[in-house]
Amino acid sequence: MEKLVEASEQEVCIDFKLGCKCRANITLKSIHPTSPVAFKVQTSSPHKFLVNPPNGLIQPLSSTSFQVILKPQTHLPSSFPRSPSDRFLIKTALAHDLNTPDGNSINMWFSSCVHVTHDLKLKVLYMGPYLLRHAVAGGDIDAIKQIIKRQKSIVAQLPSHEAMSLLEAASASGNVNVLNLLLEAGLQIEVHHAEVPNQVSGANPDAESESEPKLKSKTPQLVNEEEVALMESKGWTPIHMASAFDRYDVLVTLIGDGRRDQPLDCRDKDGRTALHVATSRGHTRCVRLLIEAGADKNAKSNDGRTALFRAAASGDLEMVTLLLDAGADPSITTSVHGRGPLDVARDKGHKDVAKILEQGELVLTAARRGELKHLESLLQKGVSMKHCDQYGLTALHSAAIKGHVDIVAMLIEFGMDLELQDAEGHTPLHLAVEGGHSTIVEALIDRGAHINARSKRGATPLYMATSMGYDGISQMLLSRGAASSCLPSSSSSLSSSSFT
Repeated sequence: MEKLVEASEQEVCIDFKLGCKCRANITLKSIHPTSPVAFKVQTSSPHKFLVNPPNGLIQPLSSTSFQVILKPQTHLPSSFPRSPSDRFLIKTALAHDLNTPDGNSINMWFSSCVHVTHDLKLKVLYMGPYLLRHAVAGGDIDAIKQIIKRQKSIVAQLPSHEAMSLLEAASASGNVNVLNLLLEAGLQIEVHHAEVPNQVSGANPDAESESEPKLKSKTPQLVNEEEVALMESKGWTPIHMASAFDRYDVLVTLIGDGRRDQPLDCRDKDGRTALHVATSRGHTRCVRLLIEAGADKNAKSNDGRTALFRAAASGDLEMVTLLLDAGADPSITTSVHGRGPLDVARDKGHKDVAKILEQGELVLTAARRGELKHLESLLQKGVSMKHCDQYGLTALHSAAIKGHVDIVAMLIEFGMDLELQDAEGHTPLHLAVEGGHSTIVEALIDRGAHINARSKRGATPLYMATSMGYDGISQMLLSRGAASSCLPSSSSSLSSSSFT
């Protein structure tokens, strides 16, 4: 039997949303020139779908519509966009002998089984922004392609907040091919740029890093195709991209609403975090935002460089000051050559930057010499106490071994870490014992210093005191809870390091 009707859609396309009623409209057009056509819609999943109306009569060469309603679902479809189990069957038959064309009559008329019917089958597709975002987050390339193929404008016509949500999902996938698909489909993110603070004259934001093309976005997108190629070649995430190109508003959305899917400190192929990238490009707003969001200020890339090292190499005084104020450690050196931020600033002739970084050396020198007033002046100005010499000795180490009680008290008052270790693993308490300064030993213990701390060779303060014959200090350590098991045997000895 020749078909009697044509359907406007070959598939029932459901714009799916979890927990909501979802609807799709289907139009049936009669192609019979003289007789009315009766139709009845059946579904393979009556527990999930309603049809309104479930049957009806179409006059010759006329059209009518019915609506498919998906009841609120508590779970995502088992597969999408195509559903393997959900489908519709539309039965049609010539109805020239149907006297009462109401719903009950049509249903009974079809049930009589005396009519020759033509069946039209429709499969179900689950699509829409909700499932597209789910597919993007899961990196399901095939599902993304199928949804975009069937809803060609789904990406380009998304409102700004939904487009940003899709971008976040792409970030979660960690798959640059996902972002490529979205860009090809027209993904655009509007960005409102504020004025960028002027860089210090002569600063080169890409110094001490590999050469990177300076791309200028001509459209209000997060990334263009050139930038995506750069993203793929360097292993950048969207957080890296927003940081590299000073997309401050995008970065706020990516990390500022508590729904971040990737860690702030995820690494590119060179081991760089977004903070490294933003610092190298001189984007102070992005750097400040990343730090406030909890980015690791002292993260080292594969070559051992920190963000502070890169800022110092660039001669970016504003960035160096920002990082130091945030607590970045100026004593961290590179993996290969063992150079720190101060070394590279001096080498490149960045005098203003070197002067700022040298203040950390001034703290160390003042502590070593016992210059109380000078040290107090430096600390009140906020100069970092974390600087150390080539042996790993900090200001507190130096003051402890030299016996400068007032210096030790001041450094502790300003919050210096009591457990910092030198290159051999000695804490300030070890060195106070080394210097034979019982008053400092007691002060450090009173402030919470770990009494059984071990150096890299396993020596505790008690072991050192006993080996060096400091009986008074040994007894004090034992009375304050030092483990007696840490005492050396009678035949053992400890070779102490020399300090200046």
